[in-house]
Amino acid sequence: MNNPIKQSAITLTVTATEGGVRLDKWLSSRIAELSRSRLQALLAAGQVQQGGRTIDDASYRVKPGDTFYITIPPLVDAAPEPEAIPLNVVYEDSELIVIDKPAGLVVHPAAGNWRGTLVHALLSHCGDSLSGIGGVRRPGIVHRLDKQTSGLLVAAKTDRAHAALAGQFAAHTVQRSYLAFVWGAPHPAQGRIVTQIGRSPSNRQKMAVRPHGGREAITNYEVLQRFGDAQKPVISLVRCRLETGRTHQIRVHMAHIGHPIVGDPVYGGGRSRAKGLPDDALRAIAGLGRQALHATSLGFIHPLKDELFSYNSLLPEDMAMLLNALERMSN
Repeated sequence: MNNPIKQSAITLTVTATEGGVRLDKWLSSRIAELSRSRLQALLAAGQVQQGGRTIDDASYRVKPGDTFYITIPPLVDAAPEPEAIPLNVVYEDSELIVIDKPAGLVVHPAAGNWRGTLVHALLSHCGDSLSGIGGVRRPGIVHRLDKQTSGLLVAAKTDRAHAALAGQFAAHTVQRSYLAFVWGAPHPAQGRIVTQIGRSPSNRQKMAVRPHGGREAITNYEVLQRFGDAQKPVISLVRCRLETGRTHQIRVHMAHIGHPIVGDPVYGGGRSRAKGLPDDALRAIAGLGRQALHATSLGFIHPLKDELFSYNSLLPEDMAMLLNALERMSN
């Protein structure tokens, strides 16, 4: 699996039928391996010449017979160093990789987590099969899971895969569903939560439902099982399907409707509701050490094959133990 563009420069000539098109759009149609944003960056960096002069205007209209000389600098290694961190790889090819992320693994380096992230692991695992995102040899992170949320995540290995997947996420066409244990029993049993989510005005480390000034967030939920008293269930297993992907969206939305996720240290609350649970269920909740949230299914159109790729992930051991304890309680 090698970088499809091996030369450091490409010479292209505008055909008789291609005149009048924006330069960045024309280059994108002729160099499919590079995203339009990457080509715009090359233009801005003075890497495109025509007739001995540098063309840095992406909106320049090409004319039949124009010949352009495009210099493609060698890939720059990403700042993070590769780290040999074990990964549960669900699927991988030359364009992308699907990972079943364990709880506790941070996706991207940031303050407090400059090492030991999924990005470091992918740099080690993928090696030279990364053909570069934006000119840098790194994986393209198109969506994230919170550190303590487990489950399925896709990352791009090429510029074109990154652009295609990012476009699908922006258009909300990626299929994503999660399983969560929540306190109580949402009513109705199926619903659609539509709010705006933004930074909490009282705590900038938290997200919150905002009456205005946030970004639209849409979560569809469905109660799958209820556990405890039939009249007043203690815990429910819920499937959540995202239409948007805001930071902490499911955690914020379930707390917003009064049914926070079990074990959530930020939005959870509800600890008093645990009274009356059997010891094995209490031990299972204590053993979570995190929010009981798992990205269980993921579906997207493959950037090259133009086919729907769908994946499913079983509950991880800690959530499966909680499920078993709750089912015993209900029997």
